This record gives sequence, C-alpha cells and structure tokens, in this order.
Amino acid sequence: MPVTTVTRDIDNLTMTVVADFAAPVQRLWDAYLDPRKLERFWGPPTYPAQFTRHDAAPGGRSVYSMTGPDGDTHHGFWEWLSVTSRESFEVRDGFAFADGTPNPDMPAMRMVYTFESTETGSRVTTVTHFQSIDELEKLLEMGMEEGLKEAMGQMDAVLADLASFARELPTSTQILSDTQVRISRVIRGSAEDVWRAHNDADLLRRWLLGPDGWTMPVCEVATNAGDTYRYEWEQAGGEGRFGFEGELLESTAPYRAVTTERMIGMEGEGTINEMTLTPVDGGTLLTLVVTYPSAEVRDMILATGMTDGMETSYQRLEQEVLAASVA
Repeated sequence: MPVTTVTRDIDNLTMTVVADFAAPVQRLWDAYLDPRKLERFWGPPTYPAQFTRHDAAPGGRSVYSMTGPDGDTHHGFWEWLSVTSRESFEVRDGFAFADGTPNPDMPAMRMVYTFESTETGSRVTTVTHFQSIDELEKLLEMGMEEGLKEAMGQMDAVLADLASFARELPTSTQILSDTQVRISRVIRGSAEDVWRAHNDADLLRRWLLGPDGWTMPVCEVATNAGDTYRYEWEQAGGEGRFGFEGELLESTAPYRAVTTERMIGMEGEGTINEMTLTPVDGGTLLTLVVTYPSAEVRDMILATGMTDGMETSYQRLEQEVLAASVA
C-alpha cells in the first residue's frame, strides 16, 4: 500500500496523506499532469474519473467526473493556484455541476501536493485544508480519506507503465463522450516552442499539412480572443482545395487556446477545440479536446482518418521545434 501515514489536525483543519513509490519524481509528477494517466488512479476503483479539461498552470482549471457502478455520476473541479515544476502544486478542489461550474452548496477545499525524492524512489505529500470543522467532518463522513487511500493504491500500476507510456506513442484518440474526443501527443520540445509553432504563420505553413503532397496557401492566424482565423489547403497541383475558419475564444500563452472551427462552405454547427500544452518528461504534452455538435458528426470525422493525418502533421511540428531549439 503506497500510503504510509494519514494525519488529521483538527486545530488547523488539515488532513495530511503521505505516500511513497518506487519510481522517480518526474514519473510521479507526470502521473498528475497528464490527464490520461490521472484518470487511471484519481478516485476510488469503483468510481473511475474522466477529465474533460486539465490546465496544469496557475489560473487554469480542471473539470472531471466520476461514474459509479450503477451509473451515478459525480462532478468536480480544480482551480490551479500555483505550480512549481516537479516540486509542488496547489489547487482548490470542489464539487461541480454537470457543466463543470462549481456547486456553491457543497464544500470546497484547498489541496497542496508536494513531491520529493527518497532513497527508494519518490514521495507525494497531500495536505488538504478545510474551511471549517463542519466541512472537515462532512467530507470525512462522505469517505474522502478512504477515497484518497484507494486512489493512491492504484498508482503503482500506473507508474510502472510511465517509462514508455507517452514518449513512444504516436497521436492517440480517446472518446470521452457522445460529443467529445481527446487527442494527445507528446512533442519533443518546450511548451513555448510548441505554442509559437501554433501561432506563427510561417511555421504553420511548414507543418500543418496533413498527408504529403498538400500545401497551405491561406494561413490567417488569430492572435487575440475575438479574432477570426482562416486556413486553406490544396494539393500541389492546385486541386482538392478546402479549408477551415473560426474564432479564437480564449488564449493564455503558452498553455491554453480555445477556438471554434467550421469547414468553409459547410452548413451546420462546427466544433469547439480546446488545446492545452503541459511540460512533461520528454517534451510537451499537447492535448486537444474536440467537442462536436453530435455523435454522428463525431463518428463521421473520425472515420476520415483524422488521427493519422494529425500524426503526420505533428511529426513535422516536432521537427520544426527541434530545429528551432538547436538553431
């Protein structure tokens, strides 16, 4: 059992959980920052979690749900208060409504995670700060302590996979719901370089091309929230022209951008694309959560081989980022 101690301090309204693992700090840190890995241990085994947003940066937010064996679903959120890479992060953790907005009728708590190396591997210390004795008692009655122990108990298997889990994987696609898909890829390079590659027209023209044989004659980049963008592609001979346009809804450099997207000339609703960049071992985890107007549209787009085309583009992106780092 990874949990070594659990200490309640009624006077200071805190609960401290210490857990030790036979894995390096970087691997333990990445388990919390990569939503694909976090989902494998956050919450009790009978209530697996699913993160539809995970912004591991100060001012960011995470939104998740946990579904029980009878289909009952509970929603939660994190507000990221501070992050010191591979050392600590602090979040406000609370209950949420189905749309991810905080539920003010339920208690929230401040949680501080501290990571350190040990002689046998690494340790994470979680200090939960409650707002009152009533909230502390209420959350303990709801099984918070047992839930944390069970979550930690699942981490050994997760950490054992992390040495090769992300770096060797190409672009992966996970269906989150009837209308949401998460696309993930680790890019060798810094978050700043990957962000620049998404916001510099000259760079975009070199990597955002999909399969070989295509060019990008139109690349109008949205810089500020509220700006519109327009991208168009065509085959080398000028055939098969198509494009996408949309609006930049949110932009927080260098870790989060949210855009709408619609195929030029097509009627109907488009998609909402939420991109998050997170520094991890080996580079930057690029996560793209796409919300489609319906399951039918989602399946139609996935059937086009979208993931393979994105992998080809991301390989070019990685080459551009690596070239910039040695220039």
